[in-house]
Amino acid sequence: MDSAWTALTLSLKVAGCATAINLVFGIAVGYALARLRFPGRDLLDTLLTLPMVMPPTVLGYYLLVLMGRRSWFGAWLFDNFGINLIFTWQAAVIAAAIVAFPLVFKPARAAFEAVDGQLEQAARVLGIGEIGIFFRVTLPLAWRGILAGVLLAFARALGEFGATLMVAGSIPGKTQTLSIAVYEAVQAGQDGVANTLVLITSAVCVVVLLAAGRLAPGRIVNR
Repeated sequence: MDSAWTALTLSLKVAGCATAINLVFGIAVGYALARLRFPGRDLLDTLLTLPMVMPPTVLGYYLLVLMGRRSWFGAWLFDNFGINLIFTWQAAVIAAAIVAFPLVFKPARAAFEAVDGQLEQAARVLGIGEIGIFFRVTLPLAWRGILAGVLLAFARALGEFGATLMVAGSIPGKTQTLSIAVYEAVQAGQDGVANTLVLITSAVCVVVLLAAGRLAPGRIVNR
């Protein structure tokens, strides 16, 4: 059971870091696409939404190719900083963040687009700068939709399996997350451990979905 709680702790750590990353980038990208008009905007939106529909193992393969030491990026990281991301918990964070990103980005964009532009214009008339308008008008009006997406992204990152297994592996105590621990327990015939992990995961997901549903009623199915 100690290994089960270790996997749970690691999963919460990975999901928390991935969600924090997605909160920052999801809000920034969602706001940009909600407010800016430029060529290729729809294509960019499609590419950013791809992780929602792409098989996680395919996404994991792309990440493996990108971050591996034989790639230009992986070689650059290792040669200049001595960083090897493959088979580390940081790789699991990157995989979980990318897989869950659309669940923050899409609700954030929808929430920003739903903000009444007349309120922002009124703030400009009162002499408030664009940064002040964002933090004092736009973000407070959009926070419910954004937070609902963040909660869903956390649940998705917590249960990520395919991409994480591809880039981080299954090293007990180091990269073995909750979902991977369930798989390993089933394969090893450890039904008691598997049942405990499944119940914990299910309980967390139910709580997150209930919270997200209260924040954004009627939007969960559409997202």
